[in-house]
Amino acid sequence: MLPYPKQPGSFYHLSKTYDSHNIMFCCKIWGLRATDLNQGVVYGVETGETTQDARLATRFDYDQIYGTALNRFCAQATVEYPLTVYGKGQQIRGYINLRDTIRCIELAITSPAGEGEYRVFNQITEQFSLVELAEMVVRESKRFGLEVQVKHLPNPRVEAERHYYNAAHTKLIDLGLEPHLLDESVLESLIGLAIKHRERIDRNLIMPTVDWRTTKNEVV
Repeated sequence: MLPYPKQPGSFYHLSKTYDSHNIMFCCKIWGLRATDLNQGVVYGVETGETTQDARLATRFDYDQIYGTALNRFCAQATVEYPLTVYGKGQQIRGYINLRDTIRCIELAITSPAGEGEYRVFNQITEQFSLVELAEMVVRESKRFGLEVQVKHLPNPRVEAERHYYNAAHTKLIDLGLEPHLLDESVLESLIGLAIKHRERIDRNLIMPTVDWRTTKNEVV
């Protein structure tokens, strides 16, 4: 059994690739059962449980370190800050709603791998480029009376501007996943949440200060 050679795009992803190889080897020699969930970019803040009690609220990261693209764009739009698209914005990634993230984990647990089996599920439901996400946020922001611009920044990351991306994600669908796709209602809820807490958005945390090409960065 040979895994497709993963090509990590960061030290963080490199650590996950190392874990994957170790787990696969353990399945081979000890007969373990393992499901490797290749997590896509998560968006959204609600699950079936969090909607029942505000004390179960999840995090909404929008900063340059932990904030994912869609969350960042929604927060930036809320304070009418230009959407920070890195480079040409043609970088494509797989995305998944938080609700589906939780459901995927449940499906993997309730439908376990066989003895000695190491299996990989791509935990995504859709794929978008940064430009596509930015354009969605710009359109939806107009419904809230927000005038939002897109600003292309020099990419602080080391990654291809244009690349092939076509990750298959059928296995979890076959197990019963019914995806919550990124539509106008989801965008409306995300932007609405950001507006509700607009006074807590710190503009100083928006612009990237970490450059992958340097060995030392002054992080805000």
